[in-house]
Amino acid sequence: MEKGTEKQVGASGTGIDILIDLHGRINFGIGQLPAYHKRAGRMKFKASMIILTLLFFCVSAWAMGPEVITIGDFSAGRLKGWQVKKFKDESLYHLTEVSGMQVLRAHSHASASGLFKKVRIDLEKYPFLNWRWRIENRLTGLDEQKKTGDDYGARIYVVVSGGLKFWNTRTLNYVWADTSPAGHVWPNAFAGKNAMMLALRSRRDAVATWYTEKRNIYQDFKQVFGKSVRYIDAIALMTDTDNSGGLVTAYYGDIYFSAQ
Repeated sequence: MEKGTEKQVGASGTGIDILIDLHGRINFGIGQLPAYHKRAGRMKFKASMIILTLLFFCVSAWAMGPEVITIGDFSAGRLKGWQVKKFKDESLYHLTEVSGMQVLRAHSHASASGLFKKVRIDLEKYPFLNWRWRIENRLTGLDEQKKTGDDYGARIYVVVSGGLKFWNTRTLNYVWADTSPAGHVWPNAFAGKNAMMLALRSRRDAVATWYTEKRNIYQDFKQVFGKSVRYIDAIALMTDTDNSGGLVTAYYGDIYFSAQ
């Protein structure tokens, strides 16, 4: 038999011919069947291809993982996994409805306590942290870079644990400041350079107004701390007024990580 020709194997009359060419390829073909058998065969083939295509996309989606990782699912009425961290007295946190949507309400009066959630996130896959927040009133006249002014209407922490070497723990705090302008970065008045503060909002931003934030945590950590981190270990939020003795109310919307 010459190169490139095919030989036919299998019983004739079965309707299915297995054709093996000399290049080792295997082809399945329809033999000499009545027209209605051919149509039925083609329909089965199309149905099989549709099923295989759906399976391919399902497996591909599973392999790529979810598009987002939800941390705070407040709109669904969930607080599972969030734990209280108390510093001085207790700020009050509970789910409530604002403009037809469930959100987390925080109220602080000369108090400092927050909520945190342990979660390990791969920043190479999900570098972006997304959330919404608003404050209902301002904490005025504070110098946030001093201990007496280390209070914020709202803040979101991103924590990288140092493990047993707790002194290596790093936190990046996104804060709603008063006197510090948006974009300003400084070390926390109590923790020093282990906890860096980054003002996202200030007195220039309106109260009782929702603001949506999206931060590249991988890039922010590298810029603020001078080195890259791949994983974060916890997220926290806090509304506190313990140093100034003030009073403030804030709201937090859903919090999630995304690939883009």
